[in-house]
Amino acid sequence: MYHRARREMPDRPYRFIRTCHQNHIQIIMTNLTRYRNIGIFAHVDAGKTTTTERILSLTGKIHRIGEVHDGEATTDFMDQERERGITIQSAATSAFWNDHRLNIIDTPGHVDFTIEVYRSLKVLDGGVGVFCGSGGVEPQSETNWRYANDSEVARIIFVNKLDRIGADFYRVVEQIRTVLGANPLVMTLPIGIEDNFTGVVDLLTRRAWIWDGSGDPQNYRIEDVPPDMAGKVDQYRQELVETALEHDDEAMEQYLEGNEPDIETIKACIRKGTISLDFFPTYCGSAFKNKGIQLILDAVVDFLPNPAEVEPQPETDIEGNETGARALVDPDYPLRALAFKIMDDRYGALTFLRLYSGKLGKGSTVLNTAAGKTERIGRIVEMHADSRKELSSAQAGDIVAVLGMKTVKTGHTLCDPDHPATLEPMVFPDPVISMSVAPKDKGISEKLGVALGKMVAEDPSFHVTTDQDSGETILQGMGELHLDIKIDLLRRTHGVDVEVGKPQVAYRETITRSVEDTYTHKKQTGGAGQFGKIDYIIEPGETGSGYSFESRVTGGNIPREFWPAIDKGFRECMDSGVLAGYPCIDVRVTLMDGAYHAVDSSAVAFELAARAAYRQSMGKAGPQLLEPIMNVDVFTPDINVGDVIGDLNRRRGMIKSQESAPAGVRIKGEVPLSDMFGYIGDLRTLTSGRGQFSMEFSHYSPCPRNVADEVIRETRERNAA
Repeated sequence: MYHRARREMPDRPYRFIRTCHQNHIQIIMTNLTRYRNIGIFAHVDAGKTTTTERILSLTGKIHRIGEVHDGEATTDFMDQERERGITIQSAATSAFWNDHRLNIIDTPGHVDFTIEVYRSLKVLDGGVGVFCGSGGVEPQSETNWRYANDSEVARIIFVNKLDRIGADFYRVVEQIRTVLGANPLVMTLPIGIEDNFTGVVDLLTRRAWIWDGSGDPQNYRIEDVPPDMAGKVDQYRQELVETALEHDDEAMEQYLEGNEPDIETIKACIRKGTISLDFFPTYCGSAFKNKGIQLILDAVVDFLPNPAEVEPQPETDIEGNETGARALVDPDYPLRALAFKIMDDRYGALTFLRLYSGKLGKGSTVLNTAAGKTERIGRIVEMHADSRKELSSAQAGDIVAVLGMKTVKTGHTLCDPDHPATLEPMVFPDPVISMSVAPKDKGISEKLGVALGKMVAEDPSFHVTTDQDSGETILQGMGELHLDIKIDLLRRTHGVDVEVGKPQVAYRETITRSVEDTYTHKKQTGGAGQFGKIDYIIEPGETGSGYSFESRVTGGNIPREFWPAIDKGFRECMDSGVLAGYPCIDVRVTLMDGAYHAVDSSAVAFELAARAAYRQSMGKAGPQLLEPIMNVDVFTPDINVGDVIGDLNRRRGMIKSQESAPAGVRIKGEVPLSDMFGYIGDLRTLTSGRGQFSMEFSHYSPCPRNVADEVIRETRERNAA
């Protein structure tokens, strides 16, 4: 049994327990100190996926390096990723380095897919922030850094692409200080730059790592520091040691007395400062040229926390309020696992889990606290991009995937049914852009619905709604590229060809003045006739009141049993206003008096009277078109504030406030929805890609006359067509 275990799971630490039942041996991984759950994140094209590919090669996980530009990267396995050369969804894999298990998640860099970064950082213990040596701290770097700060994730920094034209390691380090407000602890210095970049100096050991030009990461030599770098190496090493020793008073005292501590003591101090987020060890190299990656792997093991060194996850009640309990990172504690990603592939739905405590075994029963239902665990797999390896169990600290979950959604907690608990939920941003779709073949409407259901389950930032007014299916996402990818997935992955348009703004109508009127419905066609006379007032109601009806009839001029029919006649007419056919809101109808006929009056007669009265009087009551107004929250760098405010003013926006933030300014205002279509692209242009925004419905407000006239004209033309 021992030898079989070593063959199936090499290089893993084990504890063997002999059980009484059937006298078999159960393998349980217990040494959490050898776990590192890390994510790799950066701005698009900074080299995240290339860095991941080199890590997998050096750790022996893959034997042939695939390049992003060739569409052959291991973690970019979607057709859309290979064609576009970008990462669209996060991919999980694992590897081993120096007898440590690395669970790695490669994340996207494009702003439209930041949700993948957010939910990955939510379940990781550490991260590697990759920055382009020539591009520096780019827009999405800032966003990802904020996410990591919010999740309190310890990080190391890798300044990549130092072989590129315009690369400048020292400039990027300064940008990390000024733009991100972070404290980079420089651990290596580059030897040469651009075409002359040959290696790095390890400041801890004062040794130079030099790679040859073969591109083989193993073809390097370690030698003395180049003489022309001696002064700079001494300067940065002194800064490194002094910063690190601030975490050990005794070592600092010895250092001030002239006794430099050994490297292991310095490493222990660096580890302590990294985990407490006081600084971020900063390395340099070129992933594409296979230079500097070994030092990154050593840093992950040496300085990033293991699962037991991270603050335990808070448990919450059903409303999301913290209970004070924590999910202890311990295999012997009751099961606590968070579902952070759902992926649908050819074998079915995969639910990615981060286990915070306890064990998860094949065939065990778990409770989904969000759904209030139990589920049986079928297959447990360890993912390597889109391939998988079967497991019989998992434990605290593991990141695995489970097949066949029926009720689990992203952010749900799975726990021991005998010890129920809920982990702190994920909060996802609202979509910022939308478009309408319709199947080209009406016969595949059901197939479209199934496909969209799977896509919504996979991606919490992707929403699907049906416009109640137009009946259109509306797709909502984080940007134009995001929705473009979804349309491509519908067509190629799910085989649903759709026509794409843009949704119509959901306008409303109301009235501006009171009208007192009367209407008599009288019809005689032989036999029993129809008769109903109503005296009524139609007037503006309170904002947000919708439609209301009241009867003040006294004396039995209109019997009480006919009042509901009159109410129904007016209510149903409110669904179509007299200007452009949009629903009419905030209208109050008061029935004052009327008359009826003992034989010819009926509920139908009074309902028809109300309908005719609506058409007769609404045009006299000053009908007005209303447009939806959105609360808009824009984040922009300081330098672009004027341009952003000017653009919002051109969109008929009203600025409510400006608030300074660590990396820019937040502008809050109200803007008509009709002027917000396409805003994300314009904002990114104005802010060089750094701007972000969110919006949500606020209220309806009267349309300006010129806007209303145009909307009414277009609506009537569309209806006529």
